[in-house]
Amino acid sequence: MQTVDSGASSTSWFARGVWAVLVLLALGTLGLMWWWDTEPDHFDPVEVARQRASLNNQRVVVGSATTAALVRSAEVMLDKRGGYLSNDKFPPGVIMDNMPNWEFGVVTASRDLTRALRNEFSRSQTQSVEDKDLQEAEPLFSSPNDRWLLPSSESQYRKAIERIESYADRLADDDLDDAQFYARADNLADYLSVVSTRLGSLSQRLSASVGQARIDTDLANDANAQQSRPAPGERMVKTAWSKIDDNFYEARGYTWALREQLEALRVDFAPVLRDKNALVSLEQVIRELEEAQGPIHSPMVLNGTPFGFFANHSLVLANYISRANAALIDLRELLRRG
Repeated sequence: MQTVDSGASSTSWFARGVWAVLVLLALGTLGLMWWWDTEPDHFDPVEVARQRASLNNQRVVVGSATTAALVRSAEVMLDKRGGYLSNDKFPPGVIMDNMPNWEFGVVTASRDLTRALRNEFSRSQTQSVEDKDLQEAEPLFSSPNDRWLLPSSESQYRKAIERIESYADRLADDDLDDAQFYARADNLADYLSVVSTRLGSLSQRLSASVGQARIDTDLANDANAQQSRPAPGERMVKTAWSKIDDNFYEARGYTWALREQLEALRVDFAPVLRDKNALVSLEQVIRELEEAQGPIHSPMVLNGTPFGFFANHSLVLANYISRANAALIDLRELLRRG
């Protein structure tokens, strides 16, 4: 007659229970990763400005749409599915990289617009006094995007949002000497110059996904120009395979936020754009950025050869960004003309 070892049986059931828990945790983690790995939808910054003004019993003034776009895009970044993931130290956030890079793109766009608000849009001239709220908002948005120790990145960005909202409230009040938003052609051109350099950098980084031989044009054929160290006349530039999707989602985040910002600026700068015959050029930039946000019908970012059988998502996105930048350069030229 055989006897059953009760100790071995209980150990076997314990091991099965542990494996079952691990499998459920893995499935739950994968499910959360899938649920959180979704880019937010487009919103209408003009409608957001109207809703905010109605809620606070304020007027919609010049600058309301731009500040509303900045605030809402930052809020969407912080409050989307899964919240802010760039500084997560536990699964599933710590093992995700697509959305953290998307968030970094939004943070970069938010920093650029906040700096423009502080240095250009809110000031009548270079010798004028900085706005007190914007003076605090810019360094808050410049906080590291992956800080989890106090003060965390989220807390710093929310404080920046509060400062932007305070500035927006003072724009709409009855105190004529309180805050201003100057919608001038030179201010807008200065901001778009920064945007153009961002788009150019993103386009080059995306294009390097397949490797490119680039000729050195850093000195722009200036015979008297110099640089700190010599560079080869031609060099091979290729993005590491582990950085391809990082660059892709950073560009998606930046272009998502930039589209919202430019749609708001189209309203606040409408008289200037019409006067410079530049409204169509801005519309073209926005259209290209809209196309850059098209849905991705693939579980991963593909990196096929330029004319190969498989798609190369980085090159497609680089194409839209380059076209947006070309239209942006034309727009800047129109704004610079008297």
